[in-house]
Amino acid sequence: MELLCDLHVHSRFSRAVSADMDLGHMYQWAQRKGIDVVATGDVLHPTWRAEMRQQLVLADDGQGEGLYELRPELRESLDEAVPRSCRRQVRFVLAGEISHIFKKDGAVRKVHNLIVLPSLDCADRVADRLIRLGYNLGSDGRPILGMPCRDFLELLLSADVGAYLVPAHIWTPHFSVFGSLSGFDRLSDCFGDLTPQIFALETGLSSDPAMNWRLSALDQLTLISSSDAHSPQKLGRELTRIDLPSPPTFASLRRALELCLPTEFLGTVEFFPEEGKYHLDGHRDCGVRLDPTERARLSGLCPQCGKPVTVGVLSRIEALADRPEGNGYRPPRARPYDSLVPLTEVLADVLGRTAASDAVQRPYFRLLDQVGPELYVLRQATVEELRRVTDPLLGEALLRMRRGELRIAPGFDGEYGRIALVEDGERAGKEVTRQMGLFG
Repeated sequence: MELLCDLHVHSRFSRAVSADMDLGHMYQWAQRKGIDVVATGDVLHPTWRAEMRQQLVLADDGQGEGLYELRPELRESLDEAVPRSCRRQVRFVLAGEISHIFKKDGAVRKVHNLIVLPSLDCADRVADRLIRLGYNLGSDGRPILGMPCRDFLELLLSADVGAYLVPAHIWTPHFSVFGSLSGFDRLSDCFGDLTPQIFALETGLSSDPAMNWRLSALDQLTLISSSDAHSPQKLGRELTRIDLPSPPTFASLRRALELCLPTEFLGTVEFFPEEGKYHLDGHRDCGVRLDPTERARLSGLCPQCGKPVTVGVLSRIEALADRPEGNGYRPPRARPYDSLVPLTEVLADVLGRTAASDAVQRPYFRLLDQVGPELYVLRQATVEELRRVTDPLLGEALLRMRRGELRIAPGFDGEYGRIALVEDGERAGKEVTRQMGLFG
């Protein structure tokens, strides 16, 4: 059975995260998006873990070992707010992000890692060991550890050999294993003798698989994608596609990521990397966006204020890559991927409104009700299905997105890129068919 998996999210116990990031809202939005397996996030936070024990049970009547679902009595009332066209079984996997800040080789390193655990008992063991070492796990769902990544990985594996660690959003400048500001040039520089225990990497919103294929050092690692969502509406903006036997288990999910067999690891769903907020170099305070060549010509300094610019993902990959851009090489673990724009952003572009406006939210929910989950609308809905309920301009915008025919002002220095799928003249000429009801 093919599963769409979002393995990296945050709960409401992490800083700068929506108060709606609880299990109930995550369950509802996973259905609206079309997600089958979603991470709990923040698995080491004591209060969040207590809520999970109260609200989750082993999935598939206990047969889905290591995967969880909401208790039936909770699901019944929550399903009432989900369109019938979107309803599906949602399984949870125990996972969370760790922030490591430590000194190595004469420099301060800041690295975020994703941990994925087979049981709540395992989470208790990991948490107890960290607390005994003096770490406070209750102040933030993404705990900050002054422990090198290698030492933490050793602790994790000693708690349960089934647990695993995935370096998170590996190219983000400020907090990642290869980040330009505080990362490493090689995975082994970070994880030392335990580097063979790392079998997957999360590419992050500002890079796609093809960009990562330029590094031969990554050829034997599985490239996964996740949303890193801080609100329920952001779930599924990037995903990993896996085909597992029924019922899926934690062990079968791990095996699919570790072995990356083409029959099990089907590929990923991606942002267009230019839309990610660290794709290019730049200085947001001055509104300066630079490609790698421009930054090099300016010696890395902002042409407005003279301060160093933030080196983005594209430049960092260029610095470490040993294959030229666009050479078409696909390593053995390369898998297909789809690049998508979130449906609210497509609607916002078609309507000339903001994604959060009522003018966009009303047709968004109507599409879910009449066509299906967001990921189905974006990836699979036919022109005929869309034409029954929407204006042709939206259908045309979705087809352009699927063909990669869009314009993007790339993201830089923490600012997301801006997409355009339709021309002003097309939008103005439509006054988008209010008589059809969808955009009314």
